Amino acid sequence: MRMKAILVPTEHHASMASALDTALLLARKFDSCIEGFPLRPGVADLVAMDPDSGLTMVAVKENDAELVRHTEEVFRVFMDQHQVPQRSGDGPTTLSWAWHSDTPSGHDYVGSYGRVFDMIVLARPGPEWQSPSMVTLESALFESGRPVLIAPPAAPRSLATNVLIAWNCSTEQATTTAYAMPLLRLAERVTIATVEGATVAGPSGEQMAATLWINGIKAEPITLKPGKRSAGETLLNKADEFGCDLIIKGAYTQSRLRQMIFGGTTRHILANARLPVLMAH
Repeated sequence: MRMKAILVPTEHHASMASALDTALLLARKFDSCIEGFPLRPGVADLVAMDPDSGLTMVAVKENDAELVRHTEEVFRVFMDQHQVPQRSGDGPTTLSWAWHSDTPSGHDYVGSYGRVFDMIVLARPGPEWQSPSMVTLESALFESGRPVLIAPPAAPRSLATNVLIAWNCSTEQATTTAYAMPLLRLAERVTIATVEGATVAGPSGEQMAATLWINGIKAEPITLKPGKRSAGETLLNKADEFGCDLIIKGAYTQSRLRQMIFGGTTRHILANARLPVLMAH
């Protein structure tokens, strides 16, 4: 299995450069096609943002069209600067790009269209939990059935050469690790990190390492004592200490409502990771 089809919902904001850089690092590993499309709020959302602005429906649609033009320009300029050719024809592909312009507005489209891709790449959500970028991420995680690669604020220099698997024995983590197998096979170093006291009932990190070894992947299982730190802090600190360039983390072992109220490992990593994070649910 290889990650040949990569989807990058494209917006016009500062974090987009890192998302595109992260997607390109992934695409170079598998000679993939990176497909972009314009991600923008639905018409109703634009009106709701400022209901007293007096915007007419014509003005809203003109603004939407301008957003589409800007996002396509961002995507095309990036590909030109990195000498990535446009995809032509059908069938197997080499490193290339494509642009999907005929798309509806609204963040829900990420989840539905993403179902036919091997990976969805998004910029890291902003600090507001209910920000549009978080809505986009949750659509990708919960509606696409596909893995999501979340780019850090600053573009990474490498991807998946030194990987930390945040093993908590959960179903979500097992699913995410399975999706990551193509990357794990190419990695130079794989660490399976379990935070003491932050697991559910399930197989140990040592058992996961044994299964990876059967698949030809050498992984070192370690157990971390958090002390006064949270599980999320403990994992990020270890990833930084080891010089990792990817964390593999199952999303939302607890309910999303519980995460929003009490915090949680997923939320902390989303808010603070300075390296790419691969997530799935």
